Amino acid sequence: MANKHVVLHTAPHVKKPQDVPTIMRNVVYALLPIVAYAVYQFGISVLALVIVTTLACLGTERFFGWMGGKPNSLGDWSSTITGMLLALTLPPGFPLWMGALAGIAGIAIGKAVFGGIGFNVFNPALVGRAFVQAAFPVAITTWTPAFFSGRFTEFVPSTLTLPFLIPPETAEWVKQVAVDGFTGATPLALHKFQHVATSPLDLFSGAVAGSAGETSAILILLCGLYLIARNMMNWKIPAWIFIGVVVTSGVLHLINPAKCADPLFMLFSGGLMLGAMFMASDMVGSPLTPRGVMIYGLLIGGLTVVIRVYGSLSEGIMYAILLGNAATPLIDAFTQPRLFGALPRKKSA
Repeated sequence: MANKHVVLHTAPHVKKPQDVPTIMRNVVYALLPIVAYAVYQFGISVLALVIVTTLACLGTERFFGWMGGKPNSLGDWSSTITGMLLALTLPPGFPLWMGALAGIAGIAIGKAVFGGIGFNVFNPALVGRAFVQAAFPVAITTWTPAFFSGRFTEFVPSTLTLPFLIPPETAEWVKQVAVDGFTGATPLALHKFQHVATSPLDLFSGAVAGSAGETSAILILLCGLYLIARNMMNWKIPAWIFIGVVVTSGVLHLINPAKCADPLFMLFSGGLMLGAMFMASDMVGSPLTPRGVMIYGLLIGGLTVVIRVYGSLSEGIMYAILLGNAATPLIDAFTQPRLFGALPRKKSA
């Protein structure tokens, strides 16, 4: 009689035909329209920046894999996403050599040192962005006007700055390209430091200064909805972030409307939409439990508003997400459901 083996394993027994490369590839698809609009808005400087940061991330990933004797992992698309997201968080005229450093730092510090994909605590793209914000504070806050003339035939002067040299001033160049009404500040900076409001229509369409991919909030929302419709993103994370932003800014706006903008402005300005949809929702750095997702989202939303209103910086989504990533293990431990039939743990005296 032939031996028969019974294989026992835990649920789930029926799985969807989705793996990491498939999900990551669809994230790339969702980011492509945002990248395309950024190129249309700011020209070939953004295209070059996306290429450089992505190549830097891919090269760094492969280098550390080779050093560790691991197989080629570039096919999982995670480093491609990091490079694309990183470029979208940088100013359009950011020097290419600084963008390359940001990509190297994002993969090396934010991913490789933790053991690679699935083990990183922080979002690698935001680690790279935080690195260059600390290293190059002037370049990271130098903005380019949207839809300037000649954007498809010439680079922003600072784009091709040679390595380790200070980028040139762009004030005279802005005058030459004849951009009327450009102040060189983002909507958040205009409101925080000059108390100047930005039209909601400009925020929705992206006709404002800002990082390469953080300007058109409606487009980012639509691209995020594509992933939600395909069940490749936990929609509750951005939803709770938006709720946290609305509640916190709503209360602070009622207390002091001159200091804190209204919730609509807070939702659609800056990098909130990009961060909530594509960075805070990272499966590795976000909590697993439903209550944990709620706490995580509210924490990021509330911290973003607090940093924007009371911090020295006009934007706070980057640090809010990184702090949320750091708190994720604690949130998961705190919100673990009690096992069925298990008695509550007694507190020690």
